[in-house]
Amino acid sequence: MSKVRVAAFSVSLDGFGAGPHQSLENPMGEGGMGLHPWAFTTRTFQKMFGNPDKGETTGINEEFARRSFENIGSWILGRNMFAPSRGPWTDDGWKGWWGDEPSYHCDVFVLTHYPREPLPVGETTFHFITDGIVSALDQAKAAAKGQDVRIGGGAATVREYLQAGLIDEMHLAISPVLLGQGEPLLQGIDLLKLGFSVTEHAASPEATHMVLSKGR
Repeated sequence: MSKVRVAAFSVSLDGFGAGPHQSLENPMGEGGMGLHPWAFTTRTFQKMFGNPDKGETTGINEEFARRSFENIGSWILGRNMFAPSRGPWTDDGWKGWWGDEPSYHCDVFVLTHYPREPLPVGETTFHFITDGIVSALDQAKAAAKGQDVRIGGGAATVREYLQAGLIDEMHLAISPVLLGQGEPLLQGIDLLKLGFSVTEHAASPEATHMVLSKGR
């Protein structure tokens, strides 16, 4: 059965999914890069950066990184995960943070308030959805053809889908850093009331991995 999943989502010890003051030069916000060393050391993520012969091939971090891409048929992203710009789209040539071959290799649905034609980039096609998170999810499920839909972020997008009761499973990687401020992931959200429980956990020196599942 297909799921709506959050996977490999890094969070600070004080609960932030990104640092403050995100920008083109600093897309993860101040201190945000400190959330992700667990991922950058894995073979799965090194392949995404064009380094297929580098990174860990075994271990807890690589296992969770690899699993995060298994059985994914489509993605949903908030606008900031696609571009640093705001307001109406301009013809500035921007095609995302990833270059000519994004790592998605499937349909990606970008939440936005401003219409835009679909944008094919390599094996990925970005669709820009203006009529809300439920419409985006319906379209993502249709595109996934029975595989899982991954909610890629950022934190505000994950929160929207959580609060609407639309996420089935989350893998959070809790990194041993404090950000002090930024984008909170779970602040004010009652995961127990939403039906989640911790179904798996494992620790590496770089992160504590937690899987939360609904209805188990």
